[in-house]
Amino acid sequence: MENGKGSAMVELANDTLVFSFPEVHPEARLRVTFQRTLRIPDDGRAYDLPPGLGSFPLRPVDDYPIQVPPAWRRHGGVMIPMHRAEALWIEFASDEIKNHGAPYPFAVAAGCGRINAVSGTRWTSLLRRRPSQNYLVVPEQPWLDGFSVGKGMIRQFVAMPLGEGATAEEQIAGSGETGGIQIQVRPMRREVFEKRFPFRYSYPEATPRQYPYVTEAPATYEMGLAAGGRMRQQIAADPYLLADWERGQRGRCFVHLAAAEEWWRITGANPPETPVTARTYADAGLKWFSWYDESLVPLQGSRRLASLKSVADVARKKHRKLPPGNEPADVKHVVPLSPQPPPWQNDAFQPRWNGPGNRRLDSRGPGPQA
Repeated sequence: MENGKGSAMVELANDTLVFSFPEVHPEARLRVTFQRTLRIPDDGRAYDLPPGLGSFPLRPVDDYPIQVPPAWRRHGGVMIPMHRAEALWIEFASDEIKNHGAPYPFAVAAGCGRINAVSGTRWTSLLRRRPSQNYLVVPEQPWLDGFSVGKGMIRQFVAMPLGEGATAEEQIAGSGETGGIQIQVRPMRREVFEKRFPFRYSYPEATPRQYPYVTEAPATYEMGLAAGGRMRQQIAADPYLLADWERGQRGRCFVHLAAAEEWWRITGANPPETPVTARTYADAGLKWFSWYDESLVPLQGSRRLASLKSVADVARKKHRKLPPGNEPADVKHVVPLSPQPPPWQNDAFQPRWNGPGNRRLDSRGPGPQA
């Protein structure tokens, strides 16, 4: 785990990364989880948000110094197991500050290898708005499901082995040197927070989205994130000033993606099973989700990321079989999780405002498996 500049602390607790900044504010904490989910079909259609099927297990790289590649040891951080062509989404949750009634705001940069997942530019520790914003703002952005490719549109994060030319890092940077995910967090300056969110300010409670129901490893076991199917998701523009964010306080963590078939060799534990296909899930009439907030200004998306070849595109170009489970899904049950109807939904809208709403697995047992 990498503790960042200043007093930033990065800890692992119950498969959750916890970024805390006690010198900024004793309650300034951001929790980050990586959710298992359905891989939506890459068929040219735009899909709504799939559910969370439980958190990926996170393990500290430092606990396995012999079993992991040398680059992982140099970077530190954590690792998660992923199957080939498996999808994930990232959840962000900020603690509500007592006597203010507001979650503490954070600026979060997410990198896929050396490529920023929001702007498509090379990774940098600096927050930038020009030529395009390269970070998310939490709590305004509760989830990130993929690469920002257009206004209100992303391409789903899908794990692929490095070396095949499918990952965003390989396509944009020319090689897959880093792989995995980088998360960097900067808190809002305390004096700005207290001015913008004075004593007893009221803010909707944020809850996760939910579906209610020993030899050294060679580099070929490393994975990165590639572009999958198209999904409707807003990436919100920063509603604050760039100067509102801390410059001297930041926390960063590498999240390495281990091939699922190697997880037992590295950790001695079995990886999670592959989720069911999107078609099987949709045919069962189970829930998908939509999220739209007209009070937020969506980013236009990155042209560079929009030009990425998807996993299916790369497979076709190399005359390989498409990943299994790419059949179109007929989605019939979409649950709105936002305070107003998305403009693309024509059916009757029943408001269910409770922060971003429930999207991930609850305590009643595991979601559907293959």
